[in-house]
Amino acid sequence: MPSSSPNATACHLYVCFRANIMKLADGLFLKICTDMAKEYPEIKYNNMIIDNCSMQLVSNPNQFDVLLLPNLYGNILTNIMCGLVGGPGVTSGGNYGDNYAVFETGTRNTGKSVAGKNIANPLAMFNASADLLEYLGLDSYAVILRESIYKCINEAKIHTPDLGGQASTSDIVDYLKNEVRNRTRLVSH
Repeated sequence: MPSSSPNATACHLYVCFRANIMKLADGLFLKICTDMAKEYPEIKYNNMIIDNCSMQLVSNPNQFDVLLLPNLYGNILTNIMCGLVGGPGVTSGGNYGDNYAVFETGTRNTGKSVAGKNIANPLAMFNASADLLEYLGLDSYAVILRESIYKCINEAKIHTPDLGGQASTSDIVDYLKNEVRNRTRLVSH
């Protein structure tokens, strides 16, 4: 049922598509979104071709509140957003359903160029692990992991080559393993 709360802050929804080229599939997607938007007048509805959205995301990301797009375009924009905030080795992503959730790296970068070289940045998987801990209600453990990640990057400055450093995958894993172990060690009396 549409919400019409007078106190609700207007949300800007951008529907991204390629209906100018993919007339049937994206045309249907755009039509359904446009029709549904009429049922929610409190949402400021906009639509944008994916090419322009990609450019706008880099040049003016603050204009977006919510992006709604098919999977292929979501993958494109996710890769762009990961690049804006640190790269594919840093950011995590989540997929939420009614009963379950899956947490993974924020981008589907195959990493073939770094496979087996001990130089891949593992932080995205650790961030996904922290997301999972929060989802499971294990907030105190998520905080320990997030603080350890923050300390690794910003205080210890352990950076893999993708972040301009010389550290290895093993260096980061070992640092985080020791940091988490130290933060969770039981104190005996």
